[in-house]
Amino acid sequence: MEDLKQRILDVIHKPQLAALATVTEQNNPWVRYVVTVGDGDFNFRCATFSKSRKVAQMQRNPNVHITLGVTNFMDMHPYIQVQGQAEVTTDHDERHNFWNDLLAPIFKGPDDPNYCIVLVKPYRIEYVTPGSFEPEVWVR
Repeated sequence: MEDLKQRILDVIHKPQLAALATVTEQNNPWVRYVVTVGDGDFNFRCATFSKSRKVAQMQRNPNVHITLGVTNFMDMHPYIQVQGQAEVTTDHDERHNFWNDLLAPIFKGPDDPNYCIVLVKPYRIEYVTPGSFEPEVWVR
């Protein structure tokens, strides 16, 4: 299991484009791209607008799904499927710790009232190796 944990961390440790799926008020999936980064506890964070559609959807239903790790479909590497619970936070420390210069064109700073953090706490992560029929599974 330690080997699997390390391989998951190798994929999630850097900021990257990910597909984030939420559930609409009609109980349908809705997917969009976000830039996310995972931490050593397998939690994921991304920044968004506090009045965005995704925030409203997560406040109604916190169940989300993230897919990440594919950076070039011509050279497939292992990728990650995440099932988890999302929490939207405007906590001062979360916003300041996540803040980076790439967010400056979008938000006025880490104290911008339009800026919030989505924290996803996974309960299941699948490590998928292209060509394999069975993913390796980590469960919290």
